[in-house]
Amino acid sequence: MAKQSTSWLTFHKRWPLLLVALLSTSTVIVLLIRAASDSCNTNSVTTTTTITTTPHYSYENTRIQVTSQVETPSNPLRFMKSKLVLLVSHELSLSGGPLLLMELAFLLRGVGAEVVWLTIQKPTDSDEVIYSLEHRMLDRGVKVFPAKGQEAIDTALKADLVVLNTAVAGKWLDSVVKENVPRILPKVLWWIHEMRGHYFKLEYVKHLPYVAGAMIDSHTTAEYWKNRTRERLGIKMPETYVVHLGNSKELMEIAENNVAKRVLREHVRESLGVRNEDLLFAIINSVSRGKGQDLFLRSFYQSLQLIKGRKLQVPSIHAVIVGSDMNAQTKFETELRNFVVENKIQDQVHFINKTLTVAPYLASIDVLVQNSQARGECFGRITIEAMAFQLPVLGTAAGGTTEIVVNGTTGLLHNVGKEGVKPLANNIVKLATNVERRLTMGKRGYEKVKERFLEHHMSERIASVLKEVLKKAENHAFS
Repeated sequence: MAKQSTSWLTFHKRWPLLLVALLSTSTVIVLLIRAASDSCNTNSVTTTTTITTTPHYSYENTRIQVTSQVETPSNPLRFMKSKLVLLVSHELSLSGGPLLLMELAFLLRGVGAEVVWLTIQKPTDSDEVIYSLEHRMLDRGVKVFPAKGQEAIDTALKADLVVLNTAVAGKWLDSVVKENVPRILPKVLWWIHEMRGHYFKLEYVKHLPYVAGAMIDSHTTAEYWKNRTRERLGIKMPETYVVHLGNSKELMEIAENNVAKRVLREHVRESLGVRNEDLLFAIINSVSRGKGQDLFLRSFYQSLQLIKGRKLQVPSIHAVIVGSDMNAQTKFETELRNFVVENKIQDQVHFINKTLTVAPYLASIDVLVQNSQARGECFGRITIEAMAFQLPVLGTAAGGTTEIVVNGTTGLLHNVGKEGVKPLANNIVKLATNVERRLTMGKRGYEKVKERFLEHHMSERIASVLKEVLKKAENHAFS
């Protein structure tokens, strides 16, 4: 079978402790950098909104806090202080949608808002991930209520703002709020992340035209929703705000700490059994056909054949798939592992279980592959996280990736589907054989992150959306 590192489990539990020693000497530097960046005024808010979010890297297991989130007078979200905000998520998992909503919850808590969280779909049995994420929220002062019952209805009626997360969350309105739906809609901000056609069902989004606004992660996705709702469902989108995602301060502090990155790189590579000079091409997404791990492995195998056939002198290259699920062992993942075995590349392919803490793997790899298929990613937060670590990106020319990666400058794009297998293989070879190009692309990607994809960019732009939604809700209340 393909490699599933046994030492990565030990490393995954141990890696925050590895930072203890270096943080004692580098935290002062980090805090000075943080102070300098916080004192800078951010760019003016445009009418088009672009949000920036990632998981909170607070190393809670060891009670190490790289930074503290302290409200400052310049925080553009400060007007949300004392506001009651209800966040309704279709699920609570390590996937992008719930994590983005959690990040918004923490930003609002950071300015003193009262935040309540509801999860619509929860398994009957206990779930370790849900338990962990709920307690992370509780530790940050977010209240977690059951999605059904009078408490949820009362909170929705009292809330200043209700955020529905993903199209599927729309079913909660009819199943729980019921006859009170008309009273809730004027203060609903609907945050949509989906790009798949099967989400365009009237039972999900029939109330969409009547909410205060829709927030979508990329221009491509917003246009797609505008056209599909009109043509397929015969309904009109509400006022829509495009909200690009971005990187938290915690992630940026790790990405900009060379000592931390070196420690993480050394230990991740040790756990995988690869050398410092080896080249690692990684795809970091939940393992599923839509994320394109199968096509990535085909491209990777072809790149090995190209290097061998052309007798190119390059370091040993490896494929890393972060997002595996050793417990589920799905049919698709079995296909991936069988492909690796059949082509005898077990020593060069590494499967790593899905995780919230992606920073160690971003510090340890050389190139990120964003291979989402069909219409691509709605945005693809991992792309800008990789760029923060000065990594070039090999991405599909679809969806939000085209709004992040500048082809030939911060990475290289290829087609989706089977047509993209050979171009991706060629792009892997191009970056494997040209270290200067890799480094230059990585540096330019980092510069783009600093210009457009930081937390303060998100805070400014999300603030402009929330102000408009609150204003609409207030006007409706007095009408």
